[in-house]
Amino acid sequence: MSIRSLRKWQHIQHALNIPPGPKATGFRDVHLVHHAVSCLDLNDINTEFMFLGKNLKFPLLINALTGGALGLEKINKSLAVAARECGIALAVGSQSAALDDPSLSSTFQIVREVNPKGVILANVSALVNPKLALQAVEMIAADGLQLHLNLTQELIMAEGDRNFGRLLENIKLIKEISPVPVIIKEVGFGLSLEAVNKLMNLGINFYDIGGAGGTNFAAIEIARNNNVNNKDLLNWGIPTVISLIETLDRASNTTICASGGIYSPEDIVKSLALGANLVGIATPFLQLVNSQNEENIINHTENLIKMCKEIMLLVGAQNLNNLQEKPVVITGFPREWLEVRGIDVQKYALRG
Repeated sequence: MSIRSLRKWQHIQHALNIPPGPKATGFRDVHLVHHAVSCLDLNDINTEFMFLGKNLKFPLLINALTGGALGLEKINKSLAVAARECGIALAVGSQSAALDDPSLSSTFQIVREVNPKGVILANVSALVNPKLALQAVEMIAADGLQLHLNLTQELIMAEGDRNFGRLLENIKLIKEISPVPVIIKEVGFGLSLEAVNKLMNLGINFYDIGGAGGTNFAAIEIARNNNVNNKDLLNWGIPTVISLIETLDRASNTTICASGGIYSPEDIVKSLALGANLVGIATPFLQLVNSQNEENIINHTENLIKMCKEIMLLVGAQNLNNLQEKPVVITGFPREWLEVRGIDVQKYALRG
């Protein structure tokens, strides 16, 4: 087994066993406002969302998880079935292993075979050779291409990259030749005002913030590499709520996916109410695949969507656009951070 394939299995093992955090996502300090005279019927709540030219029943993305080692195609198949049946999007894990060894391509291609009409995202490092990025898209007939930013993870990884000087230039090159939209994706350390400013200058219109507070790839790599000295990186990153609002502040009129420790229906609705266009969830789906059959995964996902609709009814939002007009109160540490950074949070509380 190659180093990349072995790493894939190790990542799954550690993701299932290492708790999220230790940073908090910030959602405890985000409050939706109950509307006692909502006057809506649950069946009237419309959550359809057009993403990359295809219609989703709910703005949910099963975010980049796995593939790239023999046996992992079983996980991707189950996730693709759930995405197909529930009308949500799916991103595969980093395709680097299959770009090195084409015999592993089938572990990714299974998602398109199972879900031929769905929204499928390819995934490679933002440092990958642009020609290989195109191969990743072709491999699964992807609708979009996630370029992941994982500097913290790479620094901890014994075999990781140490040179990032060409990062922005490489993103620009990939964007110029990509036949599908390029989505910049953090992997659990968050996007900042400064990062988004630089990416906006490249014309990037799709962002997956990947904030801190969920799956911690610093913790995963430390578990893989006992020789790590800089364990301060366990606590590194921008909490999801803060990263989302900083990105929204700089990247208006773009498509933004909120991700990073978003597990509950309430946190999904909070993310959408703040202004995210869709929400990415990864590890909870991995846990489901590890313990449940496909039917149960579908039932769980459908119930998750139903609970989100119930919360939308309780704030008086009939659809997603309406939801982003409803008041959201931000308190505590996220408010302190954002106000110091020059972002007005009161505007969220006074909406509607």
